[in-house]
Amino acid sequence: MDDARKAQAPIKGRGAASHVDGRYAVTVARGEDDGWGSVYEDLADAAPLQTQVTEERARSIISRNDSPDIAQSASVNPYRGCEHGCVYCFARPSHAYLDLSPGLDFETRLFAKTNAAERLQAELARPNYRCVPLALGINTDSYQPIERRYRVTRSVMEVLHATSHPFSLLTKSAGVLRDLDLIAPMARRGLVSVAFSVTTLDNHLSARMEPRAAAPHARLRAMKTLSDAGVPVGVMVAPTIPMINDRELEQILEAARDHGATSAGYVLLRLPHELTQVWREWLQLHYPDRAAHVMSLIQQMRGGKDYDSTFGSRMRGEGPFAQLIAQRFAKAHRRLGFGRYPALDTGQFTPPRKPSPQGELF
Repeated sequence: MDDARKAQAPIKGRGAASHVDGRYAVTVARGEDDGWGSVYEDLADAAPLQTQVTEERARSIISRNDSPDIAQSASVNPYRGCEHGCVYCFARPSHAYLDLSPGLDFETRLFAKTNAAERLQAELARPNYRCVPLALGINTDSYQPIERRYRVTRSVMEVLHATSHPFSLLTKSAGVLRDLDLIAPMARRGLVSVAFSVTTLDNHLSARMEPRAAAPHARLRAMKTLSDAGVPVGVMVAPTIPMINDRELEQILEAARDHGATSAGYVLLRLPHELTQVWREWLQLHYPDRAAHVMSLIQQMRGGKDYDSTFGSRMRGEGPFAQLIAQRFAKAHRRLGFGRYPALDTGQFTPPRKPSPQGELF
């Protein structure tokens, strides 16, 4: 990274520390010190970055993939961008498609798909639709803070509830409890499961890495509430990062088991495209004493590179350190009695009626 582009300090309440250029950017902005005072001092004195939300009309809402590394073949993402601001988020590079920065723009320039429920209903009503469990919020969190205002996730869930369509959730937010009235009845029919991503149990580390996500103890409490209501709950230790949070692997699994989780998984840190720059910048600002060592271990697990996207190894890595993490996870998984993620029932799905110009007279 050009010295002129290096961030000088973390930004309170934000994960990224600068507007990292997207790989498709046609023009880029540069701050230069003209000798009359540091441009970085000027930036430090600027007003805090405000979250901007653009309402958009999605043309389609179900995304499909054939990746052998992902259990879910179909997903629904109510939002683009994510205010949680997780510095490690693998979805950050997707903002480059919008000609926006995968750095600060990803967590401050958000898009709400306000017609998501309408599009979902139309897609479920197609004669050739084949029911498979939908994953909500795989790319960005369905329960990020703006959901309280826009309620797009709630509207999508209402369609799934009305059609008995199975789905799974992965979130870092305790806000999922708001929709327990829909989730609990569906869980009793084998139609839903919820997993929480828990990266650390250390509140200070969480505040640095995922500044606007729910605190770790809040996620655990939500996990317990859902479990007590009969909802199958899982935990994802994701991402697992060498010399940052990998030492907590067993403790996170134990805490989750104590709060009702019955299934568990983990994913190693992934650094596709611009995310490697966002991550390196954060690492240098928060842990300059170990930054080189952390990146060395990451590269040892990625064939000498910051990231290797090869199917089969991109989630788990390779080499001795990756094998050690895999062995630790497997041992803790057995000791704590975790099982598999529950299979969801697709046989109860009832397609919605296609909209008729005559309305619902008959």
